[in-house]
Amino acid sequence: MWDDAFPSFLIGLREGLEAGLIVSILVATLVRADAKSRLPQVWTGVLAAIALALSFGAVLTFTAANLSATAQEAFGGVLSVVAVAFVTAMVFWMRRSARTFSGEIREKATGALGMGAGVLMLTSFLAVGREGLETALFLWTTARAAGESAGPLTGAGIGLVLAAALCWGLYRRVLRINLTKFFTATGAVLIVIAAGVLGYGLRDLQEGGVLPGLTTYAFDLSGSVDAGSWYSTLIQGVFNLMPTMTWLQVVGYVGYLAVVMPLFVRGVKEKSPEPAPTTAELSEPTPSPRRRPVWVVPVAVVAVPAVVAGLVVTFSRPKPASSETVAVSETECGKGFTAPDTGRQTFQMHNTGDKTAEVYLIDPATNAVYGEVEGLAPGTTRDLVATVAGGSYAWRCVPTGAKAVTSATVHVSGGGGAVKAVVPVSENDLAAPLKAYKAYVDQGLATLVTQTRQLSADIAGNHLAKARTDWLTAHRTYSSLGAAYGTFEDFDQKINGRADGLAGGVQDKDFAGFHRIEYGLWHGQSAGELKAAAQQLTTAVVGLKKAFPTQDFDPGDLPLRAHEILENALQFELTGDTDEGSGTNLATVDSNLAGTRELLTVLKPLLTRESPKLLPGVDADIARLQKLLDSAHRGGRWTPVEQLDGTAKAQLDATTGQLLEDLAPVPDLLEIRKSA
Repeated sequence: MWDDAFPSFLIGLREGLEAGLIVSILVATLVRADAKSRLPQVWTGVLAAIALALSFGAVLTFTAANLSATAQEAFGGVLSVVAVAFVTAMVFWMRRSARTFSGEIREKATGALGMGAGVLMLTSFLAVGREGLETALFLWTTARAAGESAGPLTGAGIGLVLAAALCWGLYRRVLRINLTKFFTATGAVLIVIAAGVLGYGLRDLQEGGVLPGLTTYAFDLSGSVDAGSWYSTLIQGVFNLMPTMTWLQVVGYVGYLAVVMPLFVRGVKEKSPEPAPTTAELSEPTPSPRRRPVWVVPVAVVAVPAVVAGLVVTFSRPKPASSETVAVSETECGKGFTAPDTGRQTFQMHNTGDKTAEVYLIDPATNAVYGEVEGLAPGTTRDLVATVAGGSYAWRCVPTGAKAVTSATVHVSGGGGAVKAVVPVSENDLAAPLKAYKAYVDQGLATLVTQTRQLSADIAGNHLAKARTDWLTAHRTYSSLGAAYGTFEDFDQKINGRADGLAGGVQDKDFAGFHRIEYGLWHGQSAGELKAAAQQLTTAVVGLKKAFPTQDFDPGDLPLRAHEILENALQFELTGDTDEGSGTNLATVDSNLAGTRELLTVLKPLLTRESPKLLPGVDADIARLQKLLDSAHRGGRWTPVEQLDGTAKAQLDATTGQLLEDLAPVPDLLEIRKSA
């Protein structure tokens, strides 16, 4: 977690110390001027600045949460660039002012003494508020880059606490710090960190569609760098340098450092070193009785920013503009539906029938879907929220086990802007991909019949060394047909069953198929002991080849299998759970990957239509995983999973996990929706 915490720790320490020194100087000036009665005005200004910073952070967080995923990326990218600009300006300002800002603050405080309470309050508020806003913005960007990690907030908290302790030590004259050197050193480190934040922000802008070049990579080290190692995690967390970066990120990162760092270093060299400021000016005279501040003003300065922030969040959140009840059933689909206003709308979908139903708000001309509710039980009501613009709308009700019903069409006049709709996928859309994939499986099964017959002949002829080679060839062919496993029914258990769950384990009479033969070939069993198992395997494969054309292959299985093939590979193959002695789990993963690639090929037209940006990222993930698998296959031999070093294993797991994450949207994108 420290890798994510360090940048925030540094900004918390630096900004906290800067703001704390300002407050300390203000307090010391008032105490030395025998004006302790004015101290509550300083603390009220500080409290207002803190409330403003916290409210600003809340606005950033909740406003971003109301945006779409693409808009969130763009929003985060813009604020990352703004944060870099603020941090850069702050670094240069403190480099120039570290030796003189205490005098400037004392002068302002002394001038404010002769004026009203509001002026002194404003002086402390402005002195601390800038640091608070900069800190909130920088923490928001680093926390967003760290995802769900608590590191940024933890680091910032530690930095602020340490800054408070240092300021207290300076105030009480128990510490001496050369502030010029401190702010110079931390400034140089922050410039490097800011370069990473800039690179991360540019990537967000690319993912948000604001900047081009999302798939134009300057380098891709994911195949050779362990993303889970301590050093990789540290570099990514502190400097935001990733194993894979686009050209725009690299140019932004290097260009920022090439311009900013020399200017910063040159500015430091041009100024002669001066002694650290004394802490006498922060000394605390003998305390005098304190007067308690009036509670109204402190409460107000906290409440006002919080209320304003709440209003901003409230009005930025998309709110349904109206609500109407719409009936859902075989006979009353769409009853109560009238032409709605444009904008964000809530429809209360009430199931008046006796069957659970799915309901969709559609464009009747194109069947595009604007919103949906699934599993609406009889007698229940649920909200469906959708954005309405000018156009035609209708309801499609799909009761379980019954024909879909489409309501009358209503026409909405006016603009309302562009409304994103999902073009539904039908069984007809998947007919061509299913036909192509079934042909692929049918051809694979024909090849498998030949290969298992050869394996059986090897064992019958007592050619066990050759049988081991032919076993792997046949098993890889079967492993490449993963998307069809659901249609193989009992054949899969006979062909590729496991010993897990069998009473006798590997000795159980029901243990059959490839893994039964694998166990025997790599545990010294004789040809006579394996002959029956080999014949049974061939019989099962021949039976499957004959039965497959007539088996029910649900077209909806294709999108599901795009994710499940490699999910099973991660669960069973990359853990070594299915290894019965051959050590060829990675060969199986390689075949699973080939099957996934074939499946994505037949689904490509639909995926490109539904989500044009998905496949380029998936293709890059597949290439990285293929490279890792190839590196484990040398001299015709596959490295067993248990013999992989920690780095190689972590890379395989991480790359497969990333590919699974990128494939996860496929089932939803290609979900079949019934039509009338």
